[in-house]
Amino acid sequence: MPLPYDSSAAVVLLPPVRGRLTDRKLLRWLSQAQLEALPAPVDPFAQVLGTLGLERPVDGLAALRMWGQTGDPPGTWIAAADPVYMEPQLDRLFLHALGPEEVDKSEMRRLFDALQDTLGADGALGFARLGACGYIRSGRPMVTSQLPAAMLDRQNPKKSMPPAGSAADTLKLTSEIEMTLHAQPVNAERQSHGRPPVNSLWIWGGGYAPERRAVPVPPLYADDPLLRGFWESVYGTARPWPGAIGACLEMASGSFVAEVPAPQDDGTALNGDLLALRNALRSGRLRHAVVISADGLRATLRRSDRFRFWRRTSALLGGAQA
Repeated sequence: MPLPYDSSAAVVLLPPVRGRLTDRKLLRWLSQAQLEALPAPVDPFAQVLGTLGLERPVDGLAALRMWGQTGDPPGTWIAAADPVYMEPQLDRLFLHALGPEEVDKSEMRRLFDALQDTLGADGALGFARLGACGYIRSGRPMVTSQLPAAMLDRQNPKKSMPPAGSAADTLKLTSEIEMTLHAQPVNAERQSHGRPPVNSLWIWGGGYAPERRAVPVPPLYADDPLLRGFWESVYGTARPWPGAIGACLEMASGSFVAEVPAPQDDGTALNGDLLALRNALRSGRLRHAVVISADGLRATLRRSDRFRFWRRTSALLGGAQA
């Protein structure tokens, strides 16, 4: 059920939870909530907007992400073009998303400079990178996938590719990109060190930045540029991740949305963030909260859940999602 934007509520995106919690009291507390397993792949952006009663934009997601990175809406058609390793296996391909921990800024710069020199020299296309994110500018819109590479990691992306009949230009461009990347020395260097090559770009989210419009949303505490770009587009307040849910509770006067980054420890921070949420609910600081984990767990937490003391630890919390 969507949360009213002005309620004392929190929407929190968490890294993987299953099998990582060590505090038995927190496990029992979560088991008292309304738990559900989300179908894969989990779209955190759609989950947040749906919880707030807002629709996920159909196109223009790349423009929103760039907006979140730069603070300004791009004035042309933009698609995201993120580095991936397409692994051939018999009659299928498996996509491996290559984030900033797998492809550093120097490698991204060399690859995108080569693409610009080879495919963008006539000005019809432009290749650019912002941090770990890649983009393609085109004077002519193309049909692209709607899903980012991260949502398709270690999966066969065939079903998420745009139909060949309506996306001939995109598929042709992808082939040209792959031929260009194959010839780049940086990929030979990566393979010599036992690292997968950047042998393709996943093109998705094509479109124009939306017109800015006022939509009531709670404050956002996150570093994700797509979320930040959407908040910019609706005149929302977006601040960087402050380091802990407790800090979000201190800064927010009412409801809020937060995205906890990928874990950097053994789960201690995760336990601390959930403990802060539990204490805020018990004290009445929050009326309810929705927690969505990257491994497909959604928990709707209410203050009254503490009366469900008979519930045992849920099997959904016991291990990683298959």
